[in-house]
Amino acid sequence: MQPQILVLKEGTDQSQGRPQLISNINACQLVVDAVRTTLGPRGMDKLIVDHSGKAVISNDGATIMKLLDIVHPAAKTLVDIAKSQDAEVGDGTTSVVILAGELLKRLKPFVEEGVHPRILVRAVRSAAKLAVDRIRELAVKMDNKSPQEQRDLLRKCAATAMASKLIHRQKDHFSAMVVDAVLSLDAPLLPLDMIGIKKVSGGALEDSFLVAGVAFKKTFSYAGFEMQPKSYDPCKIALLNIELELKAERDNAEVRVDNVKEYQKVVDAEWQILYEKLEALHKSGANVVLSKLPIGDVATQYFADRDMFCAGRVPDEDLRRTQRACGGAVLSSTRSIPVEALGHCAHFTEKQIGGERYNIFTGCPAAKTCTLILRGGAEQFLEETERSLHDAIMIVRRSIKNDALVAGGGAIDMEISKHLREYSKGVAGKEQLLLAAIARAFEAIPRQLCDNAGFDATNLLNKLRQKHHQGEKWYGVDIQKEDIADNFASCVWEPAVVKINAVTAACEAAAQILSVDETIKNVKGGDAMPQAGGMPGGMGRGMGRPRMG
Repeated sequence: MQPQILVLKEGTDQSQGRPQLISNINACQLVVDAVRTTLGPRGMDKLIVDHSGKAVISNDGATIMKLLDIVHPAAKTLVDIAKSQDAEVGDGTTSVVILAGELLKRLKPFVEEGVHPRILVRAVRSAAKLAVDRIRELAVKMDNKSPQEQRDLLRKCAATAMASKLIHRQKDHFSAMVVDAVLSLDAPLLPLDMIGIKKVSGGALEDSFLVAGVAFKKTFSYAGFEMQPKSYDPCKIALLNIELELKAERDNAEVRVDNVKEYQKVVDAEWQILYEKLEALHKSGANVVLSKLPIGDVATQYFADRDMFCAGRVPDEDLRRTQRACGGAVLSSTRSIPVEALGHCAHFTEKQIGGERYNIFTGCPAAKTCTLILRGGAEQFLEETERSLHDAIMIVRRSIKNDALVAGGGAIDMEISKHLREYSKGVAGKEQLLLAAIARAFEAIPRQLCDNAGFDATNLLNKLRQKHHQGEKWYGVDIQKEDIADNFASCVWEPAVVKINAVTAACEAAAQILSVDETIKNVKGGDAMPQAGGMPGGMGRGMGRPRMG
């Protein structure tokens, strides 16, 4: 008998061949089922409780995928494509997961019948190329429009992105806010970090508003704060990275004095240093002093006596946004404060919003920045509103940068499906069957939209196939009327880049999963080794354990 050759460590889990590929496809199906019902305007929300007991209610595919603790190696690919879609375009995260899962589901019978995975991968790649080319060909450009027309187009794109979210009832209010926020940024970069989002619980969603400048929560303040003025027009701002209070002595410092006068000098020197700093700030002409580090009670009182406003312990991100908006520099010394180191804004005020007080800077000359202040009942509700707005902001940014649009509501998916089906009829060999199966996979989005809304999916899809066959390329599902409609005319629009990215990512993920035929799972450090006591699993005598029997 030949001795058994062990190459891998004992206990390594090794599975390969067709059963392994089918097992990977089944794992991906389970992940898709977790997010399938969140698609579209009638999608349901998921409540996910993490290991620390924090509950998150969300409708956003990428958020759900991140919170699911997925351990299956192949299924993690779907999490990655949802994350990449979120980072790249911000919306369409659920669609991309459903599309990848449906591609695998449609190709699974071919795997079971013994078609080589390489042929499947080739078919998926060629289908992806055909689909992307078709989207580019159909996309409608929105250039050469007047600013008002462009604003309306962007509002419709933002409203489509919000239609499937928790805030869909207030989408008109929020889409206007989002478009104003993005258009106030510096083109062509449109930096995301210049839009601040602050959440204040209480009030109604409609009470949310946009500040055309920087706003942040009032920081911790000492006595004397009440006497400081709470608004300035115009305003000069000193931004600091300095502590304006008496510092505690170093633990290991030692000062030897032999009489009380010497000790008094040491104390006076400390106060002198602090007063010099405060005087330098007063002489610089600044009205508002913001510092990343604490501003003590003496300093607060000093500034109040001189009609100056101060705030210490300002969060780093807010200080940075104030600097980029109002100009100036973050100073780490008060030795000399040149005029150009101070920031400027037209108006500063402190305002009560709900149960919080907010410092608001408007009329900032340097950079374009804005802050969205969200109101609402529960904490989770506010967090979901923030995620929904993030998606809408990303969509509006993308629409400004890539100004090509397609119709949403499953219209473009049906058109790709029809295009692939017609193309497949001209292809010989196995690829014809594979392309026809992939064409069916693209119908997953409109089918899921119907299922989630409780419509008869088979009936509506048959109507859609007929319309697309007649050349009505923008026909999709109309959720409001429980029927099909021309979604381009109904203003259900999304940027073409969302669909292109979704199709490319889904096809790449499907191709990657199909090309894996073996999984080798290495054992953890001590799993395969017999434990103390000689017998595996540590069943032997432990230290000092008496013999039994």
